Amino acid sequence: MELRALFGQKSLESESAFSYIETKVKIDPSRSPFISMRLDVLLSGDSLDEIRLAVKSLDLGEATFKVLYIKHGDKISYEEQRNVERLVGMNITGKADMRSPDVTYGILSSGGRWIFGQCHAAEAVWLRHKDKPQNYSTGLSTPVARALANIAVPQPRGIKAIDPCCGMGNVLIEALSMGIDMVGMDINPLAIKGARMNLRHFGYNDATLVRIGDMNEVEQSYDAAILDMPYNLCSVLSVAERIQMLSSLRRFSARSVIVSSELLDRDIQQVGLCVIDQCTITKGTFIRNVWLCQN
Repeated sequence: MELRALFGQKSLESESAFSYIETKVKIDPSRSPFISMRLDVLLSGDSLDEIRLAVKSLDLGEATFKVLYIKHGDKISYEEQRNVERLVGMNITGKADMRSPDVTYGILSSGGRWIFGQCHAAEAVWLRHKDKPQNYSTGLSTPVARALANIAVPQPRGIKAIDPCCGMGNVLIEALSMGIDMVGMDINPLAIKGARMNLRHFGYNDATLVRIGDMNEVEQSYDAAILDMPYNLCSVLSVAERIQMLSSLRRFSARSVIVSSELLDRDIQQVGLCVIDQCTITKGTFIRNVWLCQN
């Protein structure tokens, strides 16, 4: 679901055959906890010989490099992978360094077609946010929180977003770390106290980022919102309360991600929100439902 939002594709044609997608959308691979690398394609050809000859035009001067066979395409043996790396690498002008190269090139075969490019490895930024001073036992995990922020705001430039039931700020921290302009609020003063403590812990000292408030009283309009509904484990919402919250969400946000342990399809439809994607998140016996909606 996150990949569909980030890359603007209703379906990912290659996801069933290989664990990669081809796209013209260029993003920082560290944005998603589920992306390990971005390969910027420089060359493609029908044979390894085509790639081997074409890389002779690469001159790195004093820079060091290595060539890495990417394992997400056609499966070949370990010996074949090393042989491909050697054949391609020996035709690049530069100094090879297998440990700490200045540039890492990647090559793979996909259905017999060869692809060569520069690798950009993802950094697990979200791991830095895993241990917080304050947290709920049922709070969203950092990778899920980060994915939800990406689903709600796939293109951050010029977007104003809100987490109207922010709890301890898990989603807010992930969003801010990716440069998303997001604020948070919660009706629970203890949650806001915990969110402020967590934000300060990670260097976000702006007191205006979170505030105590009822989402049903939000007056400002936002481009996107992430609403993590209160869980039945902690509090029971009546149907009327759910409808009121969803109606308020539709009023102040053009695009919204809704998370709930309950099935809200009828409620979402009743308030006039249009579901454009959905999924479930399972953790043991605890299931969260996720809907991406627009007005």
